[in-house]
Amino acid sequence: MEDMYSIGDVARRTGLSVSAIRFYSDAGIISPTGRTGAGYRHYDIRAVAGLELVRTLRELGASLDDIRQLLAEQITLPDLATAHLALVEHQLSRFQARRAVLRTIVRQRSTTAQVSLMHKLVSMSDDDRAQLIEEFWTDVTDGLDVQGFFVDYLRPWWPTLPTEPTAEQLEAWIELADMVQDAEFREAVRRFFAETFAPAAARGPQTTPTDDDVEQQVAFLTEAKAAAEAGVPAGSPRARELAGRWVTWMAARAGDPNTADVRRRLVDADPGPHVARHVELLGRYSSLTATVNGVPQPHTPGAPASVWLHAAVANMAK
Repeated sequence: MEDMYSIGDVARRTGLSVSAIRFYSDAGIISPTGRTGAGYRHYDIRAVAGLELVRTLRELGASLDDIRQLLAEQITLPDLATAHLALVEHQLSRFQARRAVLRTIVRQRSTTAQVSLMHKLVSMSDDDRAQLIEEFWTDVTDGLDVQGFFVDYLRPWWPTLPTEPTAEQLEAWIELADMVQDAEFREAVRRFFAETFAPAAARGPQTTPTDDDVEQQVAFLTEAKAAAEAGVPAGSPRARELAGRWVTWMAARAGDPNTADVRRRLVDADPGPHVARHVELLGRYSSLTATVNGVPQPHTPGAPASVWLHAAVANMAK
């Protein structure tokens, strides 16, 4: 025979008061399983589980009407647990979002206006977040001679908040979303890319890149980036082989058969200052994106693709 529990035992098991258990019974929320011969209420394990769920739902802010509608479905005990878990996880995600906003307020000494903005940013839908980032990159690369290849190259810089983000990821997203909406930051990034990828008309028709040129250059940089991040030495055979292919391609594109001269010009064109500016401008963006995406932080910017490739070319003569 199934165990039955007195109202006092149920109160001890659930943490509810005896009066609260009676109230839920009289309100038609959880009725006793039966009564003893003397008229005392007693409850089976299903009713006890139901009362525990009611207590949790009430603590999470559910109304009696909501609870009554939920329990009226005559669901099984696993169904009750599933409903309980879904509500807890939903509430947990809301608390994580609130904590992220509050921690950001404390850290940044935010103003009242910024608090409203942060709450809006952390409450965005996936589509809204994606649109915000898309608009940022569309704005800062507008009019550049890079076609779709450069956009694809930048795809790793697209932050994607997971379905169940940590507090750290939420805080990173708040800072990142605020950053990409800052007009001064956008203008600085736009100028940087405009100087890096100046329109063809500004360089003269003789250097106008074709779609194939841009695609090939991105391919070289992608290969160099992978080698740099893998720790491949710039003086290694692998690096020299890649550098040799790049020099040969650059010479063919320039119409200069003297690859030695092309190599010297490439060595003289030190990308270091440009890379340093890139790191200063977009280093924080890259770090925040890595946090949001849950991937390792970018390598210390001492050997990005262009710097590593430049060093590999310099090592060809050694």
